[in-house]
Order: sequence, then C-alpha cells, then structure tokens
Amino acid sequence: MPRVVHFEIGADDPERAIAFYRDVFHWQIDETYPDQEYWPIRTGSEEEPGINGGLFRRQGAVHVIPTIQVPSVDEYAAQVQAHGGQVVVGKQTIPGMGYLAYCQDTEGNLLGILQEDQTV
Repeated sequence: MPRVVHFEIGADDPERAIAFYRDVFHWQIDETYPDQEYWPIRTGSEEEPGINGGLFRRQGAVHVIPTIQVPSVDEYAAQVQAHGGQVVVGKQTIPGMGYLAYCQDTEGNLLGILQEDQTV
C-alpha cells in the first residue's frame, strides 16, 4: 500500500522557521536550494525509522500536520514555547500509543508531538 515518504513545511519567514526546527528538534536543514527557496530537511539517521522533508516559502494555504516522535511531550512542548511556538492542544493520552500534543510553529503551521508509551 502507498506510504508517506516525504513531508514539506510552508513558511512565511523561512529563516525563522529553519531556526525553530533546528533549535527544537535538532533537524539538519540544508541550504542546498536557496535560489529556489527550498531547503531539504533531514530528521535523523538513515538507520532509524522516519521520513525526511523540505521547507519552502509559503505561497497560499498549506494544511498538513506532521507528527514528530519525541522522548517527552512535556519537554518538547516547553521547547516549542521557548522558541516562539505555542501549544494549541495540550498533552492528551492516546490509549495503546502514548501521549500527543498539538503545537504551532513560528509560521502558524500545526504539528503534533508524540511520545510512545513504553509499557505497551
């Protein structure tokens, strides 16, 4: 069946958004295509499960909500706020999965942060 293999994040201020995702999640964001206003994002090593993406200057409405696995929803919610974002739906329990919160980055994009339940 088809799988999600890439994500993209739109930004009104790409430099601000790059700083946000680098500072909060420590993603590697390259400046490979600045003349095209597209910056590739690497979210982890190739040995780990997950996908990579890109960041682009927003042109119109974009409504995708990526969910990012984190070791602690509480710690990352605090990091989001410390770097100019906000928590829009606080930590909630997802039975059999873990904990989830929805946040907004510095560009108004929604993102989920998910902490796996290690007891499942």
